[in-house]
Amino acid sequence: LVSAGRIVFTTFHQNYGYEDFIQGIRPDTSSSNMAFKTVDGVFKVIAEKAMENPQLDYVIIIDEINRANISKVFGELITLIEDDKRWGEVNAIDVTLPSGEIFAVPNNLYIIGTMNSADKSISLIDTALRRRFDFVEYEPKSELVNDPDLKKILERLNSGISSELGSTDLLIGHSYFM
Repeated sequence: LVSAGRIVFTTFHQNYGYEDFIQGIRPDTSSSNMAFKTVDGVFKVIAEKAMENPQLDYVIIIDEINRANISKVFGELITLIEDDKRWGEVNAIDVTLPSGEIFAVPNNLYIIGTMNSADKSISLIDTALRRRFDFVEYEPKSELVNDPDLKKILERLNSGISSELGSTDLLIGHSYFM
């Protein structure tokens, strides 16, 4: 599905912006004169593919979704990703991009955002974005650790961390012991 362009992956960072995600203007290096061209971002590209193929599902995975300035990256998309605002839904809306193109988000495009909950920047997640996503916690799986001594260490450490802090946010992952 990745090679077919139905699943794409991107990582947010502090300098990531609307131009990278939706659409931006870039210098046209193929021109002999000073010129600029409109370049579609990763989200717009997969959204258009999903719109053209409504019978197929498409997925964009955003790693470190809490690292970027959400309003800077999403812009008007923050409204378009709502379930009832997607293309084909009862309250569907579209927007006009700065290039003049009409843009909508199809309902066969799924957005998965990942983050490390131990990261203190999680508190910076925009409230508007929080409302649009379901949060699913994945705890460490000690059964994946083959060495019985290491498995026991992982379980004891995490049990102590959990009881001391009253939270699972800072548990140690099983991958450290594999």
